[in-house]
Amino acid sequence: MLNDATGDFIRQLESCLPEGSLRAPEPRDLEEPRGRYQGRAAAVVRPATVAEVSQVIRTCAASRVGVIPLGGGTGLVGGQVMPEGPVPILLSLERMRSIRALHPQENVLVAEAGATLAEIRAAAEGVDRLFPLSLASEGTARIGGNLATNAGGVNVLRYGNARDLCLGLEAVLPDGTIWNGLKRLRKDNTGYDLRNLLIGSEGTLGVITAASLKLVPRPAGEGTAFFVVEDPAAALSLLALAQDRLGGLISAFELIGGTGLDFLTEKLPDTRQPFSPRPDWMVLVELGLPQGLDPAAALEGLFEAGLEAGLVSDGVIAQSEAQRAEFWALRETIPAANKRIGAISSHDISLPLGRIADFIAEAGPALAAIGNWRINCFGHLGDGNLHYNVFPVQGESRAQHQAAAPSIMAMVHDLVHARDGSVSAEHGIGRLKVEDLERYGDPAKLAAMRTIKDALDPLGILNPGAVLRMR
Repeated sequence: MLNDATGDFIRQLESCLPEGSLRAPEPRDLEEPRGRYQGRAAAVVRPATVAEVSQVIRTCAASRVGVIPLGGGTGLVGGQVMPEGPVPILLSLERMRSIRALHPQENVLVAEAGATLAEIRAAAEGVDRLFPLSLASEGTARIGGNLATNAGGVNVLRYGNARDLCLGLEAVLPDGTIWNGLKRLRKDNTGYDLRNLLIGSEGTLGVITAASLKLVPRPAGEGTAFFVVEDPAAALSLLALAQDRLGGLISAFELIGGTGLDFLTEKLPDTRQPFSPRPDWMVLVELGLPQGLDPAAALEGLFEAGLEAGLVSDGVIAQSEAQRAEFWALRETIPAANKRIGAISSHDISLPLGRIADFIAEAGPALAAIGNWRINCFGHLGDGNLHYNVFPVQGESRAQHQAAAPSIMAMVHDLVHARDGSVSAEHGIGRLKVEDLERYGDPAKLAAMRTIKDALDPLGILNPGAVLRMR
């Protein structure tokens, strides 16, 4: 049983940390971005060193006080807020944001967990390298949170998730022990992989304080294009064609549905769109090519091959860096338009590529049978991750349909599960999807997860109630 972080406990924490290490929670610290949860916390604790993080965790363990790790606060499944239970503290590494080391010849960067993704990408660019993890929230999201949730983003097709971009970690375990695992090795088969256990554990098994990250050479040339496709099946065939022609040079392959474009017209009309009238489906393709290859020529060749195969009907290739940025701004603005419309139910799902078109074809009619909705389906088609979100029709509000949200989510997730998919592709479990994990998770996996949690965090102080139900 956990205890409240009382006034006496907060004073105890203040006494063992430098002055200014604690502050009162601000509203933004306690809010989940979609408004699903309102958190509670006695204080925001801001250590400046890994030794101070260790002291905080040891103190919390001794008093059995819950610790909620707080990164940039951009998570969408409630992992960073605790709405009920004994009052915890928030642990923010906002003061631990230095780039500790750069090794461009090794393609390695060592950063503290509080560094934002934008700061890390800028540091890599400063030595003519690329850190390829790319999210719309990069100016706010912190690398510790990116690793704790195994963040995805638009470049997973080529470079992998956050897990694939990490060589080593420094972390504080639930008893306050510091694990010094900041190795820069590509091969290290010395027993259980604690690094991969902590990545994706959402702060429930340890607090990541620093990471050794993989960099890659910057592509000599980049090209971006929108292609109009008939349907998701044609988009998948175009992806296969692109991979046959260009191998591992495709950085991103995004599916965008016409409903998302309608939402931009409705709520963000200044967003410039590439086609008129708007298509039902289009894809956003980005290439990163080595020196000596022309991205525009490669995209033109792909369009011509797609046209000949009956897979594309129209296209536009960015002619400048400004136009490339404009193309990506459209893609990254879709979530903002979604938020202004107000989703009844949002789904971060992944499916085997061969079952995506079948899922989309079945899910729409199945949902139409229980109500009149608008569906915005978009996402990272190259790695099988869709954001399949259900909205009210124009003129109605989300509040009018909230009673239907559980039925909608269950229907979508059942269809995904029946196709060997995942109900959480890149956002994690947090608190929002604990029941989903219990419903769809393999029993052997769930039992092993509980055993690991009990072994590493027997007091249950780290992010209680996230991923696994609090006991």
